[in-house]
Order: sequence, then C-alpha cells, then structure tokens
Amino acid sequence: MFYFDPLYFVFVAPAMLLAVVAQIMVSRNYSIGNSVGARMSGYAAARRMLDANGLYDVGIEQVPGHLSDHYDPSAKVLRLSPEVYHGQTASAVGIAAHEAGHALQDAFRYAPLVIRNAAVPIANFGSGFGMFALMIGIGLGIKFLAWAGVALIASVAFFQIVNLPVEFDASARAKAALIDLGIVDGDEIYYVRKVLNAAALTYVAATLQSILTLLYYLVRLGLFSSRNDD
Repeated sequence: MFYFDPLYFVFVAPAMLLAVVAQIMVSRNYSIGNSVGARMSGYAAARRMLDANGLYDVGIEQVPGHLSDHYDPSAKVLRLSPEVYHGQTASAVGIAAHEAGHALQDAFRYAPLVIRNAAVPIANFGSGFGMFALMIGIGLGIKFLAWAGVALIASVAFFQIVNLPVEFDASARAKAALIDLGIVDGDEIYYVRKVLNAAALTYVAATLQSILTLLYYLVRLGLFSSRNDD
C-alpha cells in the first residue's frame, strides 16, 4: 500500500523544506520590494517593454487575486493582479516585466516555451489521472495500469523540468529590459532581483518535488530492485 508511507515523506522532505523557505523568501522580498518606489506602474512598465519589442498587439488586463499574474499565450494577453497593475514599486514592475518576458518568449518562439506549451495537455491529464491509475493498478494487481500511472506522473515532472528554463529566461529578460529601458535604476534593480530570484526558487522546489515523487513511486514499484518479481 502507498497510503501514509513514511518513505514518501523521506523522499519529498527536501523539496517540502525548500518550498517553505522559498515561500518565506517570496513573501519577505515582495514586501520589501513593495516599499521601494518605481518610476512607473507595473502596467506601464510591461507596456513599455512590450512596445519596445514591437508587441503592440499584446494586451494587458487587470484580473482579481493576489499575485495572480500570468501571460495567456492563447489570447496574447498579460493578466496582472491589481497591486501589480497599479503598483508603482520595485515588486510591481519586476513581476509585470517577468510576465512581459513570457510574451517575448512566445513572440520569438523560445524553444523551451514551445516545448512547455506542447506538454501542458498531457501534464494536466497526468496530474489529474496519474495517481488514480497508479492506485487502481496497485489495488487490482494490474502492473500495466500501475506503470501507466507512473508514466503520467513522469509527464508532470517533465513539464516542471522544462518550465525551469522558461521561468529563468523570463526573469532574465525582465531584469535586462528594466535597466535598458530606464524603468529602474541600479539601486532599484537590486530589489527587483530579490523578488524574481525568490519566485524562481518556488519553481525549483516544485520541480524537485515532482522528481522526488516520481523516484518514490519507481522505488515502490521495484524499478531499482535487484529482485525480479515477474
């Protein structure tokens, strides 16, 4: 059985600890960055970054929620939370520029983003049905179904791995553009970096947890065992 297995927590403990540390860092650095004024709002910073790269057709909308910011590649729209959309702080312009970085990746067909977007459907399916297939396969003794569940769980880990360079690159584009376009100065970029670097750590934690979870199930199914139960 896989329920309440202490071995699972042994596997994922490092990722869980990293996730807690990352969340603390995000909250702390976001709060600090919000106390540092910027020359324009998050909306204005994103708009300038997009226009400087000829992306006049990419829209920017305000959406409800706290840190609900994202880029929608299907609609070609940046969606920014109210505090980022209106905020005239280092945190606001940093986050808005990061999302604009995703729009640039989309426009210029950044390869890891193309791969990530292609992997979204199977990763979504895997996160919803992978564990279900695994448990049914184990419960009924159907090894093929159990391994199919593991394969679906592996698709989630693959998505997270591919997502890492996408997020790092978007932040790198944001930092460079904010300086090049004169949106922030040398002192303000320090706080932008702290916010974006902390956010990047959350993606590292999520990736690590996906990988360690996959390894746990591979071990429990005997992939690395010297015994052959077939």
